[in-house]
Amino acid sequence: MDFDPGEALTQDSWGVRSWLGIAVTGLCALPVPVRAQIDYRNLEDDRPALIEDAYPIERHAFEFLAPWRYGRDRHGGSAHAFSPELEYGVTRNGQLGFKLPVAGTRAGESREWGVAGLKVFGLYNFNTEGGVLPALAIRTDVTFPVGRLAGEGTRVTVKGIATRSFGLHRLHVNGAYTFGKDRPLGAAEPAHKWWAGVAADRTFFRRSTLFIAEVYALRDATTEPVQINASIGLRRQVDPYTVFDVGVARRLRVDAGPDYELTIGLSRAFAIAGLMGLGR
Repeated sequence: MDFDPGEALTQDSWGVRSWLGIAVTGLCALPVPVRAQIDYRNLEDDRPALIEDAYPIERHAFEFLAPWRYGRDRHGGSAHAFSPELEYGVTRNGQLGFKLPVAGTRAGESREWGVAGLKVFGLYNFNTEGGVLPALAIRTDVTFPVGRLAGEGTRVTVKGIATRSFGLHRLHVNGAYTFGKDRPLGAAEPAHKWWAGVAADRTFFRRSTLFIAEVYALRDATTEPVQINASIGLRRQVDPYTVFDVGVARRLRVDAGPDYELTIGLSRAFAIAGLMGLGR
């Protein structure tokens, strides 16, 4: 069938308009300084690696993220995904956020474009890194079937996160499991049945840059083969409040996983003056 982005976006326009309204409101709000000069060290999921660190964003800070991802599978299919995200530091140790991915898929001559779900999540760091224990956090995501490319059913994912520092280097371990029956997954930001991985990063303070490499195994559903993939990426602080990231991923197993994935994104930290005094 013919690929008409204008028609597809019109069909999902209620979701896109809602997101854009929230994003514009946040970005146009009166900004006040936030301590984001080393925000490039704050790893978020898929920015640019799947694995994230155990630390939330600063209390009362907002962060708007605009990542784009392109992937090609071993059968020749491909997908574009734009996944705007808004996070808020609700406590000193926790954050809340949501994503509204928009995806474009191609399989042979068939092409589709549309909203690919709504994801609401929270992360809480219950242990700051010390002399013995690493930093530990737990994250919960709820994925709702919003949009034509969202798949079916509401899914709940619980993730455990650990981060340990060694000078300029850090080691991260993540593991996640999704509760609910196997259903068709969304075309972007899918809730994998389970996945686990390890990553290492290196900070270059003088260049405000972080380099990360990871390897992980995942299974989309109980009937799907286990994928083993690897990726590398970097995050660079453009200015005190803006971070640029780029990464590339590749499958390590011949029979499962994407041929490759490329991700590029920007994030912007800001605050709203009226919220800074809450909870003091």
